[in-house]
Amino acid sequence: MPELIEKVSNTSSYIKSRCATTSNVGLYNHIRGFPVAKGELDALSPKVRAFIEESVLLCQPESIHICDGTNRENNMLLRILQNQGTIVPLPKYDNCYLARTNPADVARVESKTFICTNRRDEAIPTAKLNVDGKLGNWISENDMKMAISNRFPGCMRGRTMYVVPFSMGPLGSSLSKIGIEITDSAYVVCSMRIMTRMGAAVMDLLRSNCDFVRCLHSVGTPANGKIEQPSWPCDPERTIILHKPASNEIVSYGSGYGGNSLLGKKCFALRIGSTIAKKEGWLAEHMLILGITNPKGEKKYIVAAFPSACGKTNLAMLTPSLPGYKVECIGDDIAWMKYDENGQLRAINPENGFFGVAPGTSNKTNPNAMKTIFKNTIFTNVASTSDGGVYWEGMEDTLTNDVQITDWLGKPWIPKVTKTPAAHPNSRFCTPAKQCPIIDRNWENPDGVPISAILFGGRRPNGVPLVYESFSWQHGVFVGATMRSEATAAAEHKGKVIMNDPFAMRPFFGYNFGAYLKHWLSMETRAHSYGAQPPKIFHVNWFRKDANGQFLWPGYGDNIRVLEWILKRINNESCAKKTAIGYIPSDGSLNVEQLQDEINVNELFSIPKEFWLKEIDDIIRYFDEQVGSDLPPEIAHELNDLKIRIEKSN
Repeated sequence: MPELIEKVSNTSSYIKSRCATTSNVGLYNHIRGFPVAKGELDALSPKVRAFIEESVLLCQPESIHICDGTNRENNMLLRILQNQGTIVPLPKYDNCYLARTNPADVARVESKTFICTNRRDEAIPTAKLNVDGKLGNWISENDMKMAISNRFPGCMRGRTMYVVPFSMGPLGSSLSKIGIEITDSAYVVCSMRIMTRMGAAVMDLLRSNCDFVRCLHSVGTPANGKIEQPSWPCDPERTIILHKPASNEIVSYGSGYGGNSLLGKKCFALRIGSTIAKKEGWLAEHMLILGITNPKGEKKYIVAAFPSACGKTNLAMLTPSLPGYKVECIGDDIAWMKYDENGQLRAINPENGFFGVAPGTSNKTNPNAMKTIFKNTIFTNVASTSDGGVYWEGMEDTLTNDVQITDWLGKPWIPKVTKTPAAHPNSRFCTPAKQCPIIDRNWENPDGVPISAILFGGRRPNGVPLVYESFSWQHGVFVGATMRSEATAAAEHKGKVIMNDPFAMRPFFGYNFGAYLKHWLSMETRAHSYGAQPPKIFHVNWFRKDANGQFLWPGYGDNIRVLEWILKRINNESCAKKTAIGYIPSDGSLNVEQLQDEINVNELFSIPKEFWLKEIDDIIRYFDEQVGSDLPPEIAHELNDLKIRIEKSN
């Protein structure tokens, strides 16, 4: 970034006008008199100070605020946000607030998210000619510099620059990593305080001058200088999110929305995290982590990767329907996993909070989430109620006749009358994980928790059984690589489409997907080097339907019945039978007793030959068009074997 400073116009006059000292001895001497609203530049390590100096010269803020993460600081920032009109208090709850964003800034912007590497094939596979690549976006180093120089110079004028030191994972854990986010958004600071371990304790760890991930963020200033919604400044026309793995840098401009602005989340935890994991021999994955204790008191931990709208948070906070079972939550979104000295794969949740989708969360689907989120929470783009609360689709049973609803756009909303949703479909709650009533006692264990199984899954209405176990680690990696899920189609399409979402990581790969597969395959050899075995891999599908379009499986709390069978397989119990796609429960081994409705087990576990032949053709086409020569031969071998087994099946 230093070379970009040279491109900032009027830098010299800016420094002279803002600083008391204009010595030419190093950048720090240029800005040592710069207004610091909170904190001391002198107390920072040289690397941290240099990052701040470069960002000041580039972005030209009004002042600097070095965050300490205290309650006092947080309360002060919340007051600033209220005065700006960015948030409003929700008196129905304890210390909760509602933010309404600019309607043009409501979600992650995948098309404007890039990985910067020396060569294109280091970031993404070479898609087939005339085929639109779906496994990430690449940007050259020169184009990244140009993108920054066209947006960042002077973008923070009139604003405070906040310096946010944060740890992904428990402070001091060998599995954790440190970052610093520089931002001009107090909303981001308050949200990062919830989502990460943030504050002075992290800055103390940095005094040794250790490395950290550099995260620069600005909500931006439109090129015409006109901010359409002062309470939510953004520059949606020029929004861009950039990642440079070689130097562990993240640069985000133009958006204040979570996934684009809370840079510890998808940007650090997955995109940069996955590249660090590859270098260091571990895994950074889009997975929940939960603990299951059976009636005998035996406890196992599993991780699970599901695309959006497939019940990931609901499973992470499951309320079991079977007596004697207990489920506890470690995390609902991200897992960092590394082998210990005994070859046991161990996982931490690098996050400190939940950033969950609000619509659909209810007392029926996820009662534990509902018990978590109505304290110390920032809600974004949900509807509000006249009694000082919030509302979204799924909360119908909480309404009383005397309550009026205002939708996420600030307009009156009437149940069963207003045609548009009350809450934006991507509206969120940002809430501390420690408030979850079933948070696991080991959720902050610096050593992580031992993982016994890995689950992949998707929303598949046809053909895919409720659960099956892979034949081997290599076959399991193939199962993850071929994950597909029903998703709402883009506006130009009709109905639903089946989308490829390998490992539920499609938007989050930090490097070439082919190399990512090779890294996953290598984790078996790594386990063997310790004299151990990697965890078993399973695929689940809660969403299969019958010919009438009705779900074959009740889901929600009854998913514990599937987890019960998985626990048996972890313990190598003989309760499975081999099929062309993997091991499924043997007759009578899946507990379906006392279910409210009778289950058609045969249909739930049927493997239609014609369906799977088409599935194989679709996978062949996907690999050919999207991955090409980057596909590891082991995965091609598994695909060929699957085709042979299906062709021979009845």
